[in-house]
Amino acid sequence: MTFRNQFTETFGIEHPIVCGGMAAVGTADLISAVANAGALGFLSALTQPTPEALAAEIKRCQELTDKPFGVNLTILPTIEPVPYDEYRDVIIATGVKIVETAGSNPAPHLPAFKEAGVKVIHKAVAVRHALKAQSLGVDAVSIDGFECAGHPGDDDIPGLVLIPAAAKALDIPIIASGGFATGSGLVAALALGACAINMGTRFEATVEAPIHQNVKDQIVANDERDTTLVFREFRNTARVARNEVSEQIAKLGSQPGATFADVAHLASGARARQEVLSGGDVNGGMWWASQAQGLIDRVATCQEVVDEIVAEAEEIIARRLPAELAGS
Repeated sequence: MTFRNQFTETFGIEHPIVCGGMAAVGTADLISAVANAGALGFLSALTQPTPEALAAEIKRCQELTDKPFGVNLTILPTIEPVPYDEYRDVIIATGVKIVETAGSNPAPHLPAFKEAGVKVIHKAVAVRHALKAQSLGVDAVSIDGFECAGHPGDDDIPGLVLIPAAAKALDIPIIASGGFATGSGLVAALALGACAINMGTRFEATVEAPIHQNVKDQIVANDERDTTLVFREFRNTARVARNEVSEQIAKLGSQPGATFADVAHLASGARARQEVLSGGDVNGGMWWASQAQGLIDRVATCQEVVDEIVAEAEEIIARRLPAELAGS
């Protein structure tokens, strides 16, 4: 059995599985492996320090796979201006045909992408945001439930409600994100009205992910309770792996009158990349992980992850669920 739906047809991908953009993790090493496994992966544009470096990373990925992959462009306010237009132009010039936008409104970049024939998936955490993205002309929406790593927003709506609510309201394809790591999760997402799943934490715990083995092993050791919410007091809620640093951030943030400046040294992305992702000290900084940790029981190759999810989903749809019907 082969899955064929709005997602696979629109984006030309074999399996309805996505590895969304992950800062410091979405490099050619991982994303080419995701693509070769028949799923859709996104390089993280801003992981590369310059547009020229992104061009080189795209070329490296193209040398490692002949299958489609995309680039994530996360648009956020920053202290130092980011040349988003230049990153966008590199994406177009290198022939990438799928982009994942996140953060702020993608409207300024859509005309250039559309003119170049680039399809755009926008990440959203609420139905109202997804509807806005649809009105702007994006080709699909990735909707993040409260279970997700990263920034789930402040509505606290889990996927079981958010996904069908989005499916009811939208006409474009929906990619379900947040807490997915298994074939049963894929079947559930399809049943709720999505046409693909997005996984971040599951792809972190793969052989090809460019992070320290200690982090991968910690994801396997953790369960669904081993995340914590930080930055809620600053209207920037984030779900991260539970460790000494994230618990300290949560404690400091809950103090009366606390500001982000009080935790910035602990939440530093540079610190996490150096101490955790590269150095292997899982208590050395704040790092991203979702509640899907409770569903991950081993480090595997990207091919194994995708094959096992697809095989499990096929078994559920073709055999287990039909057997539930009376008279079958």
